[in-house]
This record gives sequence, C-alpha cells and structure tokens, in this order.
Amino acid sequence: MTTKTLLNLTEFLPFRLSVLSNTISERIAAAYRRDFGLSVPQWRVMAVIGQNPGLTATQLAETTRMDKVAVSRAIAGLIDDGRMERRATPHDGRSSTLYLTRRGEEIYDEVAPLARQFEDELLSQLSASDQKALKRLLDLMAKAASPDQPLW
Repeated sequence: MTTKTLLNLTEFLPFRLSVLSNTISERIAAAYRRDFGLSVPQWRVMAVIGQNPGLTATQLAETTRMDKVAVSRAIAGLIDDGRMERRATPHDGRSSTLYLTRRGEEIYDEVAPLARQFEDELLSQLSASDQKALKRLLDLMAKAASPDQPLW
C-alpha cells in the first residue's frame, strides 16, 4: 500500500503568497476603486505605464505577469475613460504603444503616493532588518521562479 503525499494549501508557499498578494491588492484597491473608479488590473496597468511610458500591450503583460486578456480589458477601459491612449509606432503600423493621458497622469500622481503610503504602513510592521531580509528573499525567490529555471 502506498501513501499519498497530500498538499496542505495553508502551508504551500505559492498559495500563501497568492492569498497575501490578493489580500493586499484588494485592500488598497477598495480605496482607488471608490475614489477613482479603478480596478486592480487598471491600476497595475496605469502604474507600469506611468513609470514606463511607451510600452506595447505585450510588453505590459510580460512586465506585470498578468493575463493578456486582463491587460487588454484594463487598457480598453482606461482608453474608454480617457485615462490612457494608444499611439501607432512609426516603424510598425500594426503595433502601438501606450501612454497615460493628462487625466491619467493626474490620477497616477494622486494614487501613487497613496499606494506608497499603504506599502509603508505594511512594512512598518517589520523591523528594518526584517524589511531588508524580505526584499532579499523576494529577489531570490523571483530569480528561482523565473521561467528560464527548470521546474522539475
């Protein structure tokens, strides 16, 4: 008789990280949803484009590791709301790059400090050395989880 190795989700690191990430995102999202009408994917798209204007939708999906459909919907909503615009690339008429509009930049300039404040509040629960260790550990785990690393 063989024994099964059961997966205890409450102790499974990917599950715990996902739940924590979703909890943090939803907590802050409540504020920018209420005050600015933004969804989590829309804010992530705005945050990346606010810092890196001129990315394509594909580059944006790669940068955020978000599903392409979610990125596409977020972009469409932001364009419809006048917060983002597409510009055709001069060298390839089939491709376009993304930029925040003036309205989008104004919202970004309001939300970004709130997001940083929330991050500061979360990190204030950790000592300075724990914060440094957390950053180092997240960097190590990101590298280990990289798509170019073998899985099994």
